[in-house]
Amino acid sequence: MPALLPIEPKFRPPLDPDFVPAALWNRAFRARRPSSKLALALERADGTISVSHTAILPHEGANIDINQRYAERLLKFLLWQKGGCRVVVGGDPRIADYLRGVYSPEGERAFDYHFMGERVYGRPMTFENVAYEATPPEKEAAAPLGRHLDGYRIGFDLGASDRKCAAVAEGQVVFSEEVPWTPGAQADPRYHLDGIDDSLRRAAAHLPRVDAIGGSAAGVYVNNEVRVGSLYRGVPQPLFDTRVRRLFFELQKAWGGIPFEVVNDGEVTALAGSMALNDSAVLGIAMGSSLAAGFVTPQGNITTWLNELAFVPVDYRDAAPADEWSGDRGVGVQYFSQQAVGRLLAPAGIELPGELPLPARLEQVQKLMAAGDGRARKIYETIGVFLGYNIAQYADFYDFRNLLILGRVMTGEGGDVILSVAGDVLRAEFPEVAERIRFHIPDEKEKRHGQAIAATSLPAIR
Repeated sequence: MPALLPIEPKFRPPLDPDFVPAALWNRAFRARRPSSKLALALERADGTISVSHTAILPHEGANIDINQRYAERLLKFLLWQKGGCRVVVGGDPRIADYLRGVYSPEGERAFDYHFMGERVYGRPMTFENVAYEATPPEKEAAAPLGRHLDGYRIGFDLGASDRKCAAVAEGQVVFSEEVPWTPGAQADPRYHLDGIDDSLRRAAAHLPRVDAIGGSAAGVYVNNEVRVGSLYRGVPQPLFDTRVRRLFFELQKAWGGIPFEVVNDGEVTALAGSMALNDSAVLGIAMGSSLAAGFVTPQGNITTWLNELAFVPVDYRDAAPADEWSGDRGVGVQYFSQQAVGRLLAPAGIELPGELPLPARLEQVQKLMAAGDGRARKIYETIGVFLGYNIAQYADFYDFRNLLILGRVMTGEGGDVILSVAGDVLRAEFPEVAERIRFHIPDEKEKRHGQAIAATSLPAIR
């Protein structure tokens, strides 16, 4: 679909000038003063419900395509921000019918249909339509956040290219390291179990005993159970169900049944920021092999939301780059991860061997940047423009005042360029957002290991 609404950004990404920022598109939509009330209620398997109240234009003529684009992209963001297997559309039944068709086994968003329903919540995704006034009320749940630093603890963070692990003794870090691995390409679940256990034992060697283990990993985890994750993409589904789904229960048993907690890596990003700042209302994002995110509410709690911002819409143009996994175009992973750096190499005029994996490509770009190469700088400037506009998009959906940014993409001088350009975009395009949000950038070691260290605080020692 074309962008449908005219957008004139003040900033153009140097290597991707056709970028259509979602934040500007949505503001252009709202500037047309939509008046037909619409609500989207997303219910999860535990009975919690998130509700978004909005409005659309009169559903006729040229407005039909515009309304459909707005409603579909809004639902897409909400699904990956908050999660849901039952969608109740309050308002125009034509919008409900359209969304039901798009998010169906035969629709454009078949990936989202199967992922949200069967893989995450274990039941088919359903759509219902009610009058706007009959929209179900919101029913959210929140849980107190980690912050336990007593005793002797191990924390780990599992990424697509390395696993990090830290040992903490009575609140003091005594060991931290990262070990390269390639989990996504492995069909044998034993590779994952042995690799994690090896890191745990390396950390345990620096402690007199281990009282608790906390971990973060890319993917969706519910009560320590692995529901889905790119780390396990190489494992056949039957083996995933029998060996991966309860992987961390097996590890807990191997470590004597001590307290053992695993959550999405984005939540630990936010936890790391909240603990370091001694503040709440924190949105944390980690630009690494993918885009991880987590949120600490203004009350200091985490939620039952997914916060999988790798899949939320960023770019509304028709020819936006496609995500190889979900098939959707213009979503976060293609703009804020190693994949983003990889796809910008050609426009930057940087040639690297085709067999070089993404982590190694990023390392080469970092070396070029350190050497003053202007081509590498253009990559970081481009990501900076993406980020500036997308922070405004996040501010439409999250109530945060602290933004913590971690991950390999932010390592080195390039990370400083990204932040500088993003700040320029915010101040020029969204001054009201720029005024209330504070950037927080940890030092180089914290960028790489902060999640593993914060993860140690997740379990309470019984």
